[in-house]
Amino acid sequence: MTYFVALVNKILLKPVKLSYSKVKQSEIFLISLLISLLQNSTRILEYAGLISFRIAPDAQASSFVDVSFRTSFLFLFSWLVLQFNTNFDGYFKKYGKLVFIAVSVFVNGFILLVFTRFYYDLYDNITGQDLYVRDQRLLLFILVILMFGLIVLAKNLRYKIRRQADLEEKERLVKQNLQNELSALKNQINPHFLFNSLNSLNSLIRDNKEATNFVNQLSFMYRYILQSGQRDLVSVQEELKFIESYIFLIKTRYRDKFSIEINVAPEYLSLQMPVLALQLLVENAVKHNEISNRNPLNVKIYTTNGNLVVENKIKPRSTFVDSTGQGLANINKRYQLLKEKSIQISNENNIFRVKLPIK
Repeated sequence: MTYFVALVNKILLKPVKLSYSKVKQSEIFLISLLISLLQNSTRILEYAGLISFRIAPDAQASSFVDVSFRTSFLFLFSWLVLQFNTNFDGYFKKYGKLVFIAVSVFVNGFILLVFTRFYYDLYDNITGQDLYVRDQRLLLFILVILMFGLIVLAKNLRYKIRRQADLEEKERLVKQNLQNELSALKNQINPHFLFNSLNSLNSLIRDNKEATNFVNQLSFMYRYILQSGQRDLVSVQEELKFIESYIFLIKTRYRDKFSIEINVAPEYLSLQMPVLALQLLVENAVKHNEISNRNPLNVKIYTTNGNLVVENKIKPRSTFVDSTGQGLANINKRYQLLKEKSIQISNENNIFRVKLPIK
């Protein structure tokens, strides 16, 4: 069971890591290169002998080293600002808007300060030319304006990524809905056939009260599943009524070796939750734990702090359990889509506990 919990937590955390899609490095590289070439285009053209350019009468002519240094410096500056504001600043959003803004201002300001200082220190040594005070001021002005422009550009790139992700998600949901509709069409004949079969079985076992109750509960469960298939959310009261029928079937098999305690506050009964989520958690407990006279299984369902909690003591089965490990991940995904919340999973003190947010 410990391995199973670790696997589920790994699955639940994975979408978080992948949700922040990155802007392609090739795109950032090309934009940075284009900006550096455009900014230094007059100096490049002057070095090539195509134009004559002077900021002041006493300014020195552009040399290969001068042009190369300015272009490389501006490329690195543009690349770093774009890299941070497109692919890294978003990681701080989970800490709140104020932290995100503070980190963005600090990092961008630090980049501007460091690059300006390095430019002043390296220019004289690398090019062998003096950097006039007016050139220093002009450089600072250019970098400040350029930084604001790069930040705006970075936000546009991120918006494009988010829009593309939204379109892909919508396309995936459309395909999934079409597949579900196709499956529903294929199974249209099955409900009538099954209910007719259950009615026929009821007539055959009419004198067996226990068997009749079992068939009636099974019929109710199947009818609930069919009806809830048209809805994403149901009330807690409806889900509890359904779980009672499911518990009846489980107790028919395990008798006194299985028990369940339900303690749900009345104010929670009208609240909404994803359909069949509660049944899946009880089924999960039955599937993964030993149920015997020596180790009976007790499942608790209760409410606390806005959550519907399902818990049981961990008693791993000694036999192999055929499981994909996707059940809890599926519930969490539905919670994220339908209620914009996530479930909480823990196994502290040998207790496996799942909290479903209701309020």
